[in-house]
This record gives sequence, structure tokens and C-alpha cells, in this order.
Amino acid sequence: MGESAVLIDFGDEISTKINERVVALDQALASQPPLGMVETVPAYVSLMILFDPLVTAGDRVAAHALALLEGATIETRRPREHIVPVRYNAACGPDLEAVAKATGLTEDEVVTQHLAGEYRVFMYGFAPGYAYLGGVPPALHLPRKPRAERGHPAGSVIIAGAQCLITTLPMPTGWWVIGHTDAVILDPARPQPFLFDPGDVIRFQRIEGQ
Repeated sequence: MGESAVLIDFGDEISTKINERVVALDQALASQPPLGMVETVPAYVSLMILFDPLVTAGDRVAAHALALLEGATIETRRPREHIVPVRYNAACGPDLEAVAKATGLTEDEVVTQHLAGEYRVFMYGFAPGYAYLGGVPPALHLPRKPRAERGHPAGSVIIAGAQCLITTLPMPTGWWVIGHTDAVILDPARPQPFLFDPGDVIRFQRIEGQ
């Protein structure tokens, strides 16, 4: 990937098994970094390793990473579990009614299905703090809307296909907005600005209020 990055691909389909390997190598590199490593960027099925080209070369970085993969089983940390409180109603989830109609469920059944999911943090992307969560129950799988809509606040809980996301900035989205949380996913003042790590588990909890 140019003169300052190496990309390691693990597969071509989104799956927990493949993503676990991505996260495992990411954690191994954090504890055993090669000379000149600047940053790692884990994604669904790949891991990008950025390095200083004045210090090292891509083939050396790649060899170090592959040696970690080919060596003893990589020990990974136990995933943290986060409970995220969510308000589900017409004011906080303007698409809740539309999702119910599209899936043939009642609004309460949509909420029940969403709460029943166990969500894995696969990666961050698109915008700061946007953690892509897999685990939306099949009964709620819907394609994205034909057009993005403006005016959705930070903290919106949105779904599309098998994915769920909590927005961290006000911006348009073509995903379905079914609720809202006051949980602060992105806080630049924290030592670790992102609340979640790839591989973490998220569970949603219903709360009342507007």
C-alpha cells in the first residue's frame, strides 16, 4: 500500500471468525510492534499497518506480522462487554414505524428483536468514532434507504442489513434510525477517545424518556 503501509487480507467475507484473526494480530502487534510501526487500522477482513519508511521497509513489517501469525497461537484479551442504554420511540427513533411496516413486525417487536442481538464491534470507519457493529437479528435486516436524510443527531442508533451503528456526529444517514442513546462513544478528552475496541461486545438496554 504505497511506501508507508502494508495491508494484510484474511478473507473476502464478513464473519466473526475472520474478524477475530484481524483483532488477534492487531493486539499482537500492539504488544510486539515491529521497528518503525506507527499505527494499525483493523477492518472487517484486513489489517493495515502504517510505518515510517525512513526507519524500516514494507517487506520487513510484513515479515514481522506474518511471523506472529505463523508462530504460537496468539493470545487475545477477553472482549469487554458494554451495556448501552437506548430510548426507542417516535421522537428518538423516527424510522421505528417504517421498520415495523417493512419487516411485518409491531414496533415493540422491532425493539425486542434489536435488544435480543449480541453485537460485535468489527471496526471503526466512515467518521470519527463510528463503530460498525455486527449482530442485527435477521428479522430486522433491511437494505439502506434509497437516499440519505439530513438532521439526525449524534447518539442515533441506526441499522442497515446485519449492521448497527451509533452515530457520534450530526450528519445525514441512509440507515434506519430506531432509537437514541446518551452514551458518549467519541470523546477526544478521554485518554482513549473511542469507547469501544474492535472485538468488544455490545448489548442494548431499553430506557424510557424522550
